[in-house]
Amino acid sequence: MSVIQALLKEMNEEAVTSRKMLSRIPEDKYNWQPHPKSMTMLRLATHVAELPGWVTMTLNTPELDFSKMDYKPAPVKNTQELLAYFEATLEDGKKHLEAADPEQLKELWTLRDGDHVISTNTKAEVIRMAYCQIVHHRAQLGVYLRLLDIPIPGSYGPSADEN
Repeated sequence: MSVIQALLKEMNEEAVTSRKMLSRIPEDKYNWQPHPKSMTMLRLATHVAELPGWVTMTLNTPELDFSKMDYKPAPVKNTQELLAYFEATLEDGKKHLEAADPEQLKELWTLRDGDHVISTNTKAEVIRMAYCQIVHHRAQLGVYLRLLDIPIPGSYGPSADEN
């Protein structure tokens, strides 16, 4: 299996779990947050939904500079829009990964904030980091749901709510 095939396989497998988690978020809890420093439920869910788009960004740019960003999260009003946004970023990421040249994955990509370089890695490593970010933020969503006593879907097997 090639690196691109392995990355596509992982992307598809993680999408199943992300889709289940995003579909469980109650619309009446979108503004809920467990702590003032935490993202709201909707902001965190939107971030999970947008992260497959990092594959496209990584393959098509040499870096991301936070100091030059004018970031605005996608306007999502309900679960249907949230899932549609996730599916759109997922399909776009897959399309770009399927079309990628394996040599592209060896190119360096930098994450920075102005002059401060946060990391420089190969594009393959950055794509894996994006997948890790999806898992990390999806787990945060699981904590949010647990605190609200909302059943959590299983990720890599059944959850305590599914047994």
